[in-house]
Amino acid sequence: MALYSEKVMDHFRNPRNVGVIEDADGVGEVGNAKCGDIMKMYLKIRDDVVTDVKFETFGCGSAIASSSMATELIKGKPVSEAMKLTNKAVAEALDGLPAYKMHCSVLAEEAIQSALTDYYSRHPEKRE
Repeated sequence: MALYSEKVMDHFRNPRNVGVIEDADGVGEVGNAKCGDIMKMYLKIRDDVVTDVKFETFGCGSAIASSSMATELIKGKPVSEAMKLTNKAVAEALDGLPAYKMHCSVLAEEAIQSALTDYYSRHPEKRE
């Protein structure tokens, strides 16, 4: 049995939405001291929709795949939907992660939440 699903391997080998948004509306950075992974998410939001999202991740293949999949799951979605993204949804979209790598999907969720928190700190009038 393969340790990683084909989707995990695809998002690791061909990550989507890698990079920086220079004039991002929200930026979030999180890390896991135990494993050393660091994720940074950049959001562009227009009319309460995530119009663009990019990431930079320093970490293992599962961390990169989780970052990539998380960006795919929120891009083009209303902010209210992006706020509800869970690590479980990220892992399920990747067709699963080994139990000892689930923290990578947690980091992806936390990075998006951090970027949304930053967005709302810059635009308190947008908070529902």
